[in-house]
Amino acid sequence: MKTYKFKTTINCGSCIRAVTPHLNKLEGVQEWKVDTDNPDKVLEVSSDSLDAQTIKSTVEKAGFKAEQI
Repeated sequence: MKTYKFKTTINCGSCIRAVTPHLNKLEGVQEWKVDTDNPDKVLEVSSDSLDAQTIKSTVEKAGFKAEQI
């Protein structure tokens, strides 16, 4: 399993609620979380089959920016 990390603009509980349905319906996501206490608002996604670009595109479709770190 690979874990991807992204610097994002997901910065509060409402933002997490907005992105949740998008990440939850992505096939292949094992687990994901956002550290809103981190200044970079780091999103971690664990997956066996997804690539970073697919995850980034999904986050952007939800209305947030994501930059792989």
